[in-house]
Amino acid sequence: MPEIVTLTMNPALDVTTFTDAVVPTRKLRCDEPFYDAGGGGVNVAKVARVLGASAAAVYPAGGARGEQMSGLLDDDDVEEHIVPITGSTRECFTAIDRRSGQEYRFVTPGPELTDEEQERCLATLEKVAEGAKYVVASGSFPPGVPGTFVRRIAAAAHEAGARFVLDSSGDALTSIDSGVYLVKPSLDELCEWTGRELATDDEQIAAARELVTSGVTEIVVVSLGADGAIMVTADEAVRVPALAAKVRSAVGAGDSMVAGLVVGLLQERSLRDALALGIACGTAALLTAGSHVCHREDIDRFDALARLV
Repeated sequence: MPEIVTLTMNPALDVTTFTDAVVPTRKLRCDEPFYDAGGGGVNVAKVARVLGASAAAVYPAGGARGEQMSGLLDDDDVEEHIVPITGSTRECFTAIDRRSGQEYRFVTPGPELTDEEQERCLATLEKVAEGAKYVVASGSFPPGVPGTFVRRIAAAAHEAGARFVLDSSGDALTSIDSGVYLVKPSLDELCEWTGRELATDDEQIAAARELVTSGVTEIVVVSLGADGAIMVTADEAVRVPALAAKVRSAVGAGDSMVAGLVVGLLQERSLRDALALGIACGTAALLTAGSHVCHREDIDRFDALARLV
């Protein structure tokens, strides 16, 4: 029985390659591309497995790219529950410029999911999540899925007896009004959600706490990019700064952070130490190309540093 069940409504076959320089109009000679199963919840499940937690990934898939994703997740030792769809799983492309080290990411919208396919995603989640500790919904919603669908995911997690963790954007983030254990907006998303600029620590903590006191969630984790992250509850606010690392690719770093947070809470760490593990996983993800899963030795090294700073 998995401890963590993730739902990815818009998974992707991630394609990554390197080229000497990204310039317009010219043919760019690239390395042989490599492929990863990607999308928010899929990435969370992959990193949770690296950390030793049992994890299952629920996601819709269709077409040849959907079949290829399944084989790739076998390599990551993730239990998967695929909801077949008529559309074709999307493909997202990343090109890394060797000269500058910059990363160029091309993200496609994904297939439109029918009402019936959405219902089957929920039914599968409810079945797989029975007895799980956490349900994590991570990533964007594809065409055809309204933001309010997140409320039904929250209800399914509650019905299964699991804590619900949400990491999404746009309407899928702001449509939630209750039933969340932890939500992880970026600072920009929190500003948009609250409708005001949040320039100082006090303003950011106060805005996050409003989501707690209004009953939306019990914990808010605000990712601050180069400034690290803050974790806010009704009674506590803790910050862990970002850690220095040579960035190879930022793909999946936020998802890796969510995995670390959830596993840290699963291990019954203190709030600050759970946030430290999240920061450690997000930093370790920066060292790998594309959405390649981060390595345990890197996580452990950064975790030790994050607990000290």
